[in-house]
Amino acid sequence: MSTFTNFAIRHEYASLAALGDRLGEVSGLIDWDAFRPLLADLYTNAEGRGGRPNYDVVLMIRLLVLQQWYGLSDPELERQATDRISFRHFLGYPETIPDRSTVWLFRERLAQTGKDTAIWEEFQRQLEVQGLTIKRGVMQDASFITADPGHASADTPRGDQAETRRSRDGTWAKKGSKSQFGYKLHILMDKDYQLIRRIETTTASLHDSRIDLSCTGETVYRDKGYFGVKPKASMDKTMHRATRGHPLSIKENRRNKAISRTRSLVERPFAWMKRVFEAGHLMVTTVARVRVKNTFSCIDFNLRQLLTLQAQAAER
Repeated sequence: MSTFTNFAIRHEYASLAALGDRLGEVSGLIDWDAFRPLLADLYTNAEGRGGRPNYDVVLMIRLLVLQQWYGLSDPELERQATDRISFRHFLGYPETIPDRSTVWLFRERLAQTGKDTAIWEEFQRQLEVQGLTIKRGVMQDASFITADPGHASADTPRGDQAETRRSRDGTWAKKGSKSQFGYKLHILMDKDYQLIRRIETTTASLHDSRIDLSCTGETVYRDKGYFGVKPKASMDKTMHRATRGHPLSIKENRRNKAISRTRSLVERPFAWMKRVFEAGHLMVTTVARVRVKNTFSCIDFNLRQLLTLQAQAAER
């Protein structure tokens, strides 16, 4: 991109920033360059060994943040990043925008190497450095992330060679009278700052109670789905569930209501991901690929929450 073109775009962005640009505000909340050394070995064709130089990994991370933030497909991400001034600013005015295939390949490398976990851990480290530590109270919950089941019956495995859109790793689960196909996102959120701290992606059929994201020294709030399973947390605030022949007492009902007031806060991230990020139904086919998508959805929620915390601090 020419110097003149860059100047013109930056000048136009100044007008947009005056009206308010949330992406521009988000850009300075974390140290993006800290992710670069984590992904230094992601590519083997280092510059100087022939072939086209790789795109900067920080640019690629920012693209995935944008993709989940706006619920964009790979082709639409390429189109919007080329067209929108706010996207160009958030990306740092790159000379060229990676095409859809490059985005897909980068995300696939993250899934294959598990580097998305390193990105998440570095993000959490930066929250700790900012003083946003877990004080004690945490809330855990899980939600379905659905996928296309295809035309096969529920008990038929997809198989590596299947030529349908059915997810390869997805499984069926039933909640109430409704069956869901796909995966589950398990999250643990802190009570004080309402930031997502720990995450795990599983198939839909794995029961919520099989995943415990709490740690010793914490107080964990959970719904009735976790009843009967002791967490690693030092204090268990799991809601009671009535069983056959043992209805809930008045004291247990009151306890459930008290826990629910705090526990219900963990529903907010799922609402954002599904309604705002449009990440409740994914077109990818494996647990690893869904994990990458979920990781960036959780990063995006935390970035938005950091903006909220920043605004609250300014009002004090």
